[in-house]
Amino acid sequence: MATMQTLDRTLPDIFYEEPEPVEDGMQQAIPLIGLVSLLHKYYADRPDVYVGGGGFVMYNEKDGNERISPDCYIAFDVDATRIEEEMANFWVWRVGKVPDFVMEMASPSTAANDMGPKRELYARLEIAEYWRLDHTGGDLYGQPITGERLVDGVYEPYEAQVRADGSVVSYSELLGLRFYWNADDGFDILDPETDMTIDEAVVERNARLASDALIDVAEARADAERTARLDAEARVGEEREARLEAEAQLRALQEENERLRRRQAGQ
Repeated sequence: MATMQTLDRTLPDIFYEEPEPVEDGMQQAIPLIGLVSLLHKYYADRPDVYVGGGGFVMYNEKDGNERISPDCYIAFDVDATRIEEEMANFWVWRVGKVPDFVMEMASPSTAANDMGPKRELYARLEIAEYWRLDHTGGDLYGQPITGERLVDGVYEPYEAQVRADGSVVSYSELLGLRFYWNADDGFDILDPETDMTIDEAVVERNARLASDALIDVAEARADAERTARLDAEARVGEEREARLEAEAQLRALQEENERLRRRQAGQ
């Protein structure tokens, strides 16, 4: 796990310039919030995984203007709590690595940059996977889902599967998850083994954990009862042995008394 120093969240005003807001950012907001929420939920029990939505990935300690703002990004093998508590943004020089995964959600004002300069920068930063999701169904990026993995410094696309109902699915090797889109419901994330949505998988996982916890309690109770029973049986055995020994001693004493009586009678 990368090590990080405790740091001051504040930076001088001259460190970087405030960016202009994206004029059509609200077009991205609803599908983006939904997906980031699903990823947060999926990795909720992984303190070594940081899921970021918004903010900057800042990659030059000396120049805060050298930064990029992915719509969503994920870093593995990090201390997620320390990043959340100690950083105003994702400062690469403090975390010790760049994110492993980035995702952009299409909007008319950002699509060209996402497919051009932003993509080139992610490749230079050696971010392992780059995903672009187009809530319009492909009007802005050309297709609803585009996933790419970095191979020898160049992004190569993952295959996107178009199902019989028109939905589109593409598999992320890094996350071990499928990104899903259909015209009626928009985006979702699927477990590749069960094809359940993340919400369904999390519910099942929690139910399984609860069931396992109940089983553990039942097993612990059964172990305690078995131990108590064995202890009781051991005590019964000890008491029986003590009684038999006492009876043997009594018989020996009675026999000795009888011998003494007979000896005295014979005199």
